[in-house]
Amino acid sequence: MSRLNDLLRRLSTSDASLAADLKREVDALADRRAFGLNFERHVPEAVELPGRKVRKGDKVRVLPRRGEHSIAENRRLWRVLSINRTSDPATAVLGALDGEVAQDVAVDDLIVVAEFRDPIYPGLVSTGKVKRGGDKPFHTVINAENFHALQTLLFTHRGKVDCIYIDPPYNTGAKDWKYSNDYVEGDDLYRHSKWLAFMERRLLLAKELLNPNDSVLIVTIDEKEYLRLGMLLEQTFSEARIQMVTSVINPSGVARGRNLVRVDEYVFIVMVGEAGPSKWLHNMLDTKREDKKAGTIWRSLQRAGTNSLRTDRPNLFYPVWVIPESQKIHSVGDPISLSEPRDQVLPSEPGLIPVWPIRADGSEGRWQIGHLALRKRIAEGTARLGAANRSKTAWAINYLREAELSRIESGQLIVRGKDTNGALVVEWSEQTGASSFSPATVWNVESHNAGAGGSNIIRALMPHRKFPFPKSLYAVEDALRFFVSDKPNAVVLDFFAGSGTTAHAVMRLNRQDAGRRQCISVTNNEVSADEQHNLRKKGLRPGDNEWEELGICDFITKARIRAAISGSTPEGNPIDGEYKVTDEFPMSDGFEENAEFFTLTYESALRVSSHREFAKIAPLLWIRAGSGGRRIEDIAAGWDVADTYGVIADLNQTEGFLKEVVSNEGVSLVYIVTDEDRLFESVVRELPEHVEPVRLYEAYLRNFEIETGRNSQ
Repeated sequence: MSRLNDLLRRLSTSDASLAADLKREVDALADRRAFGLNFERHVPEAVELPGRKVRKGDKVRVLPRRGEHSIAENRRLWRVLSINRTSDPATAVLGALDGEVAQDVAVDDLIVVAEFRDPIYPGLVSTGKVKRGGDKPFHTVINAENFHALQTLLFTHRGKVDCIYIDPPYNTGAKDWKYSNDYVEGDDLYRHSKWLAFMERRLLLAKELLNPNDSVLIVTIDEKEYLRLGMLLEQTFSEARIQMVTSVINPSGVARGRNLVRVDEYVFIVMVGEAGPSKWLHNMLDTKREDKKAGTIWRSLQRAGTNSLRTDRPNLFYPVWVIPESQKIHSVGDPISLSEPRDQVLPSEPGLIPVWPIRADGSEGRWQIGHLALRKRIAEGTARLGAANRSKTAWAINYLREAELSRIESGQLIVRGKDTNGALVVEWSEQTGASSFSPATVWNVESHNAGAGGSNIIRALMPHRKFPFPKSLYAVEDALRFFVSDKPNAVVLDFFAGSGTTAHAVMRLNRQDAGRRQCISVTNNEVSADEQHNLRKKGLRPGDNEWEELGICDFITKARIRAAISGSTPEGNPIDGEYKVTDEFPMSDGFEENAEFFTLTYESALRVSSHREFAKIAPLLWIRAGSGGRRIEDIAAGWDVADTYGVIADLNQTEGFLKEVVSNEGVSLVYIVTDEDRLFESVVRELPEHVEPVRLYEAYLRNFEIETGRNSQ
């Protein structure tokens, strides 16, 4: 290796670009494992960006002539040396990246290309929204190449995602996925290596998004790649616990020549940190089931998952005073300030022990509801003292959520009286009796049928639109339930969103327990191979409006989520059909949820750093702050404070900005636009302790520069 490195250094003096390319290949070979899963990690990947304005210095491809398919020359990469926009049509002078060839080409015949080792500075542009959920956080749908979308989410959600559910391409040999803009055919000798490189790049980013203390990755796959995927997951998530579930999705089966009839697929479950499945009414082995309601009645009052620290909501950190001898709740104390240590809070009477929302790792958490609301709940009997630890120095506090109170009113839960401490004695009615089971590793549930629970639902929501092989809505819902049922504010991500089944399932879970979970769905706007053929015959190509409007994101994903929330088809008619199992109601009722749709853009670092692209960065700031409440669209006035965050660009107006931040208890994040350390630190010193400061645009630019450096290795 030392001899190779010496030769590369000598070559770099005469041809730096060639030396860099060779070094990448050498490093890739040196990184090959002696044991385990080996594949060509250095295979390059790139994505075309239709609709992106061509600029000097861009990498581009020349589009095929209208009516033609791509040919070898159209896969060649060029650099834009100059642009003449005064000519008609506008033209560009191109230089080939692989030689000295140059040519003039009409700008309209060029498409910008981003290689994954190139730096990106993303923004988001809203393309519409649907709002029926009041102050609930928004679900988001991002039209983007998912690798770049994952890089973008590292700025907004690094270490904050509770659950990732993905249904990646199965690499069947059909035209079901592209690598560097080309379909991977069944006879491609490198198709397994390409698939593994494609997946590993995305899984490494996904790993950084997951909460390292308690989160889960769920991946579905079939027999074509399940062995390789299993090894890849073992290598990527070596510290996690991984299990594989066999899930029956088509009991009648699919005949495959001389092979066994295929009735199932596989579900890999990667449990990170303390994550583990919750118990439920069913062990998932019973073909028939009566999914009327979930089994757990009393829930922990302590907040879990994201936004669960004392600093997140200081007003929800207060003591519950317990009489240890009689094991009763004596009273509920008032919240204390962040600067006040909890061990200095004294009881009103001798002998009382305080119960604080302390997390398993010893850090300070918070309760789900305020102290006044808890006092009312205790008086009503809808909150109670739970189990104590062995030394009787700490207790759990349990309460009935709004979902359980509604079930009492409907008769699904029966109140049998009160216990000696005044808490309600509640049990399931005989008609909805419940038991709890840990899920098995084989799922054989009728509602998981991909036809009835997938294709039929798509047909009801969008009668004139088709999507190949959609997942059963109820299969995805069940998989998510095991890991987010006790996290009503969970963040769920699907970066192979397809038809939007995951977001749809999250909305159903929210309806069942009054949750405020939010789903981030990422998909590109790829047009199917068959549809591409028809469009090219009409003289259309990527970037044309008639082409893009038939892409998966615009035509399927956004339309499905809008239809599910509104209860109306894309044509405006009430949806004909009902949801089955667990929560049965007409689809035309829709959901009390909010969703917004975005397209990822590629910006100039200079324009971003000089504060000229705030409108494109603004959605990222809002998403990082929780995707709820009003979004700050501009700060022409120098600063603005919304429901959950604030932005200041004119530090001469710091006094008014800080006054507004302090008076707004919901603000937990502020963005400070400055290049000067001294000015940034002076603002930070004046912020309340629970408010996180982020420096713009340094934090934004650093995030993507780090990612670029990593991907060039």
